[in-house]
Amino acid sequence: MLRQVVLDTETTGIEPELGHRIIEIGCVELVNRRPTGRVFHEYIQPDRDIDQGAYDVHGISNEFLSDKPRFAQIADKFIEFIQGSQLVIHNAAFDVGFMDAEFRRLGPKTPLTADLCFEGKALDSLKMARQKRPGQRNSLDALCKAFGIDNSSRELHGALLDAQLLAEVYLSMTREQNSLLASSGGNTVQVPQAQAIERLGGQRQGCVIAPSADEALAFDALLDTLRAKNDSLGWDA
Repeated sequence: MLRQVVLDTETTGIEPELGHRIIEIGCVELVNRRPTGRVFHEYIQPDRDIDQGAYDVHGISNEFLSDKPRFAQIADKFIEFIQGSQLVIHNAAFDVGFMDAEFRRLGPKTPLTADLCFEGKALDSLKMARQKRPGQRNSLDALCKAFGIDNSSRELHGALLDAQLLAEVYLSMTREQNSLLASSGGNTVQVPQAQAIERLGGQRQGCVIAPSADEALAFDALLDTLRAKNDSLGWDA
């Protein structure tokens, strides 16, 4: 039995080493490449302000999170949900970096992501997409369009909705299917309605600075982070 968990997070910013935190986690379970209907979804109080740039991406405010649990309060449920699974994440380094930062705050006895997931590493759907679609846009929105997946309800980022869409994208990329429904015999993922929060719209433009040869790898890693978490700004992730 192959158990996979398609996972996405939203955060207060893009740098966990500067103390930025996870504020939303969304997970969708697949077993033998079929959705089971099980999901994990939590909003999290980060105990710090949300950067304006991050708020513009996901529209989640500090006020909305003020009465939500802290990561330590949901950690056991989260670990139980992902333990032993093959994680599927779009730009895995970003989310895993934040997850490990949260796990470390809980103390040295808390396992890290590599200790929890199948084969000690997450499957990066962004890298898969770039291999299959070199030179093309590979943001979640671009992949939904390429595979004919309806993402009309995705005005801004949201961890659970994005995890559901990514599950469809992943199965489409790996089974050449057009929708999650086609592969599951009618068993689609049932995603509960998220709590209503105020969100912002609008398109913004980013820029690409050509790195030197010595800087190429570091620059590409930075773009992996920015593109995957800011595709609503028009970046090619």
